[in-house]
Amino acid sequence: MMLAGSLLLIDSCSTPRKSEPKVKATSVVFYNVENLFDTINNQGERDFEFTPESPKKWNSERYTKKLNDISHVLMDVDTVGEPGLIGLAEIENQSVLNDLVRTKRMAPEKYQIIHEESPDYRGIDVALLYRPDIFKEITHTVIGIHFKDDPDYHTRDILYAKLLTGKHDTLHVFVNHWPSRLGGLEKSQPKRVFVASVLRAQVDSLLAINPRSKIIIMGDMNDEPENKSLFDVLKAIPGTDGTLHSLLYQASMKGKGTYYFRGNWNMLDNLVVSHDLLTAKNGWTTVPASGMVFHEKWMEYHNKKGEMAPNRTYGGPNYYGGISDHFPVYFILHR
Repeated sequence: MMLAGSLLLIDSCSTPRKSEPKVKATSVVFYNVENLFDTINNQGERDFEFTPESPKKWNSERYTKKLNDISHVLMDVDTVGEPGLIGLAEIENQSVLNDLVRTKRMAPEKYQIIHEESPDYRGIDVALLYRPDIFKEITHTVIGIHFKDDPDYHTRDILYAKLLTGKHDTLHVFVNHWPSRLGGLEKSQPKRVFVASVLRAQVDSLLAINPRSKIIIMGDMNDEPENKSLFDVLKAIPGTDGTLHSLLYQASMKGKGTYYFRGNWNMLDNLVVSHDLLTAKNGWTTVPASGMVFHEKWMEYHNKKGEMAPNRTYGGPNYYGGISDHFPVYFILHR
């Protein structure tokens, strides 16, 4: 494990596996799970909101239900089997991740956890889960976000993991949760633009060493694929031109999204891959516009007007009993 502000940019692999994995297709999923907190009030952490004594009355029964519901979503997200990679946002700590991977639905896959505490003022982090029968961790690090013009603003680190699959197929994975739209889209946009520039610099560093690097970027960017941060700064475009490709751009243009706000769908959760994941002749590949939003009836809420939205866990202090205020996104990797 390496904790630093820059990546370990050595693209040689550790001791290779003796044979290629048997799995020929697997999914990559990202899910903002809406405040997955345990029920313990930890000293020095801003987590009293999620305790039995708080106005939300967050308790073990509600916590267990949320864990089981999240595992249900993740294990049902596609038809090629249990996901090989799962990115998560709004995770409190390592403990809740341990509880999640031990649920009945997820335990058989023996998911391994990559997670580090971030300085976010709400006490939420990102994490990456991976199946050890498909992937092996080489290293991971966090990329801290420091705003020179606003040094007291603390947001989530970007989590970077370098994974090996098969004999020599390396994946570089970035899990993100960019600053929120609090205060409005335009007012908050500069912070997301800055985070996008930090991430783009890391991508360029990888591509400078190996132009054929296979890169996966996932996360709740709090921006849509067509917004400045993703399209102009990160330069994640649709199709096969350029070095980074948005897998959800076309879906966003068709009005689809992962988050429902004031009558509109927003594609705030994004999937981006490097050129070689679309064109490589060996190892894992995917196809353009392959990003999908996953939801089933039991994940949805329908109001009196018939409008559908993700069935969230809370609205303010009111407990609704849903899973998350976001839908997950995913795409399929093929060998």
